[in-house]
Amino acid sequence: MPDKAKKILIVEDEPSLVFTLKDTLEAENYEVVVVSDGAEAVDTVKEADPDLMILDLMLPNISGYDICKEVRDLKYSFPIIMLTARDQEIDKVTGLNIGADDYMTKPFGVKELLARIKARLRRANAYAKSGPAEILKLGEVKIDLNESKVYKPGDVEEDLSTREVEIIEYLLANSNKPISRDDLLEKVWRYEYSTNTRTVDVHISKLRAKIEVNPDDPRYLVTLHGVGYMLRIN
Repeated sequence: MPDKAKKILIVEDEPSLVFTLKDTLEAENYEVVVVSDGAEAVDTVKEADPDLMILDLMLPNISGYDICKEVRDLKYSFPIIMLTARDQEIDKVTGLNIGADDYMTKPFGVKELLARIKARLRRANAYAKSGPAEILKLGEVKIDLNESKVYKPGDVEEDLSTREVEIIEYLLANSNKPISRDDLLEKVWRYEYSTNTRTVDVHISKLRAKIEVNPDDPRYLVTLHGVGYMLRIN
């Protein structure tokens, strides 16, 4: 029995680009859903439950930033590739910090976008279906990377995003070793150059709040000033 087609939600208001993307993706056997008004995007996410979203930054009524943030606040963890005509580093960093997984500046090559879509879906599928079998225990905290869940004392339960699972996986594979911000950007974000280490800092801060009993005095996910971070496993 063939695998079910992956569903891609395109949130874009430029008709010619929508036509090109939809035609190209359907030729690659993706199921495609299109939204041209930003105000409808989040409701469509709830209805369509996509496997990946292609999200334009500049949209009518609501920005791509706001859509991305709301989708992540609702605990959806599917990959988001952000599109924009802007080419300033601050725009890229802002998108990544609020939960986008990748970023492409218009005009872009369709073949490159297809490659990024395939890579993001492959990565998301790997973490969803073949993650580590055992629960990681950090003192009183239990982390189930298969289910993307954190269980803390007092029946506190936290959800992990795909990106946060990737960060933990990489730090765990290099536990008790210092890992630089640039290394995390390259290995987790897959950038071959340093976009902005603030991106890493923001994600680490959010992750630390989820996996530490006392994030202000962390025992496990620690900062090594001037170096980077380390996952300390006793």
